[in-house]
Amino acid sequence: MIDMLVRLYELPDTQDVYRRVENQGVILRRARAYERHLVAAWAAEHFSPKWESEVKVAFSRQPVTCFLATRDQEILGFACYETTARGFYGPTGVSEAARGTGIGKALLFKSMESLKDLGYVYGMIGGVGPEEFYAKAIGAVGIPGSDPGIYRDILPG
Repeated sequence: MIDMLVRLYELPDTQDVYRRVENQGVILRRARAYERHLVAAWAAEHFSPKWESEVKVAFSRQPVTCFLATRDQEILGFACYETTARGFYGPTGVSEAARGTGIGKALLFKSMESLKDLGYVYGMIGGVGPEEFYAKAIGAVGIPGSDPGIYRDILPG
């Protein structure tokens, strides 16, 4: 799985994406420190223990480098940045029931805007699964020779 590069100085307009999810009753917001156990457990249950570890790193940052999508006080999705490496996006995940609603795209934009606010010119998406999604959503381009990139010699489990 390759890494992808995002030109943060050319981010697309996000207002329609945010409005679409908000019209579904979804709240997009930065996670709060006292929610660490809940978000980490959710990531472990729905995705993997490795993602749980990365979520915990996001909560060690100030401000927390994790965004949530919630509805009726229920987590629908999350997106972290600056967990595996500086300037990196991920992990990110949306519940199966909420996929296809625009939540993943909205969380991606929130995270990339935050990287831009930190002064980055480029954002990295590491070990990409859905290349086509990132290319279409945000203009991400694959980085030749980046597989396995930073994700080498991974411990099992």
